[in-house]
Amino acid sequence: MAPRGWRRAPLRRGVAGGPRAHRLMRPLWLLLAVGVFDWAGASDGGGGAARAMDEEIVSEKQAEESHRQDSANLLIFILLLTLTILTIWLFKHRRARFLHETGLAMIYGLLVGLVLRYGIHVPSDVNNVTLSCEVQSSPTTLLVNVSGKFYEYTLKGEISSHELNNVQDNEMLRKVTFDPEVFFNILLPPIIFYAGYSLKRRHFFRNLGSILAYAFLGTAISCFVIGSIMYGCVTLMKVTGQLAGDFYFTDCLLFGAIVSATDPVTVLAIFHELQVDVELYALLFGESVLNDAVAIVLSSSIVAYQPAGDNSHTFDVTAMFKSIGIFLGIFSGSFAMGAATGVVTSYVTKFTKLREFQLLETGLFFLMSWSTFLLAEAWGFTGVVAVLFCGITQAHYTYNNLSTESQHRTKQLFELLNFLAENFIFSYMGLTLFTFQNHVFNPTFVVGAFVAIFLGRAANIYPLSLLLNLGRRSKIGSNFQHMMMFAGLRGAMAFALAIRDTATYARQMMFSTTLLIVFFTVWVFGGGTTAMLSCLHIRVGVDSDQEHLGVPENERRTTKAESAWLFRMWYNFDHNYLKPLLTHSGPPLTTTLPACCGPIARCLTSPQAYENQEQLKDDDSDLILNDGDISLTYGDSTVNTESATSSKMPWIGSLHLETMNWSFEEHAWFFQWMIPNPR
Repeated sequence: MAPRGWRRAPLRRGVAGGPRAHRLMRPLWLLLAVGVFDWAGASDGGGGAARAMDEEIVSEKQAEESHRQDSANLLIFILLLTLTILTIWLFKHRRARFLHETGLAMIYGLLVGLVLRYGIHVPSDVNNVTLSCEVQSSPTTLLVNVSGKFYEYTLKGEISSHELNNVQDNEMLRKVTFDPEVFFNILLPPIIFYAGYSLKRRHFFRNLGSILAYAFLGTAISCFVIGSIMYGCVTLMKVTGQLAGDFYFTDCLLFGAIVSATDPVTVLAIFHELQVDVELYALLFGESVLNDAVAIVLSSSIVAYQPAGDNSHTFDVTAMFKSIGIFLGIFSGSFAMGAATGVVTSYVTKFTKLREFQLLETGLFFLMSWSTFLLAEAWGFTGVVAVLFCGITQAHYTYNNLSTESQHRTKQLFELLNFLAENFIFSYMGLTLFTFQNHVFNPTFVVGAFVAIFLGRAANIYPLSLLLNLGRRSKIGSNFQHMMMFAGLRGAMAFALAIRDTATYARQMMFSTTLLIVFFTVWVFGGGTTAMLSCLHIRVGVDSDQEHLGVPENERRTTKAESAWLFRMWYNFDHNYLKPLLTHSGPPLTTTLPACCGPIARCLTSPQAYENQEQLKDDDSDLILNDGDISLTYGDSTVNTESATSSKMPWIGSLHLETMNWSFEEHAWFFQWMIPNPR
């Protein structure tokens, strides 16, 4: 209506020419009005297009700047690893053992974090505008309406009030702080898988009973001892007014589970280099491998503790047994999933000709192994447990199906990934001490934590060793116990569990304290390993393959009989049925399965099992079954397994002829081939 009134205004003031002139002038006024409005609209459209173009240019510049900063951040970690490798070479060249490579990585990370926190200041950007608006919650995604355009903003984290003027510096520090899921999905799987894949099964199975006791029962004892002590410490902090937030008993138990995860990578590296007594190495390595898996499942069970009622932190018997059931369910399910993935991989490598294409074979092995972790996490299980037992299964079965080149490739590939991931994590630990923006350091809590982990480790090692020695002929000596107590370092797993959730005041205090515990144990205990070995008079320079040289035969048989009785039945089943079923090694299934299963046995037995007279050596045979303890008897003929040379038929030790209805006349050639000619 306004334009119409505006067009009529001149006519009221009078125009010469009368009605005819009035009718002629009306179209001219209309054309003029339309032209003015078109010009105004074009001007506004041109301005909007210009603003949109300016915004697009600014957005592109910001994206390019963000890309450069991300590249610089990754370059920092690459340079850290490069510097660590060069320093490791220098230390090995000088034969210096007072500081391990993980300790070096942490020192370099500390120095870089110190520079990033206090030495670099990012100038403020005029495009960054801080607007204040009050909302009752903190949504992860926020949609903002700016002049009719909607922009999406994501939540990055809480910023304290005194850091509002340092948004740019906070953004830079946040850039070098990784998402915790990066550790669990990318960095942890190769570390855990390599621990299982490189496991020396000979010594592991020999001490399996003791290892299981330390890993399961010992970790649970350590968790509850640490949790109880820390609850007393937290109560003291409440009384003295040092606690600024909620800290419940379940939080204390969770902290106990986190710091019960031992990672003696420094000690084990020195053990390997010095060739320390294999029994001590097996006990410590086996405990650390299973201990990580137990600690992460235990922490998940504590988090899942939900008693009935409004108060979720009271003691409830039903909730406790539910948590125990969750622990058993998660652990058994993860174990089954890891073993199943290993079995599937062994079947694929056995019944296909992938060994003719080594690159494809190695690629499939790598992807199947890594997918185990993600598959378990996606199904609600624990990927650490799954990938650990997948590695053990792959080493026991799938490894025998791989070509020689792929065997070397997979060993070297996962060894390299383990080395890089482990040093990356330790470098990041040092960096996080300065770049993490929500640290909560409390002297009382820190001192209490150090006392608690010392007492928790002692409650794990000494009482269990006393009980285990009641049933062991080969005792765990006091010097071994002291060394295991000393070697209870904390490392990558404790750090990964602590950093996974830092949303609350209690979790932030636990994370900050865990960092200090890792630093202290790696530097002090790791650096003092060589001196402690000398002080405890633990023998070094022991070749694991020659460890029984000089030991009397009767003593060696007695020792091996102790380690064999629990697994004799399992080993016979595994060697006669599972190994031939999943690999090309072992006796053909046609000779071990009943006659009624002949068609199935022929279908599942690979041609290589018939063709290979030189069967693949089983690393467990000389440990679980005793040389000379099993004899093969038919009629008046008795053949001792010790006389059957393993170079001809290493699987003969578990071959019971009387259970397979073999005819001596039909298989006389068997004994002629097996028994050496006395001439």
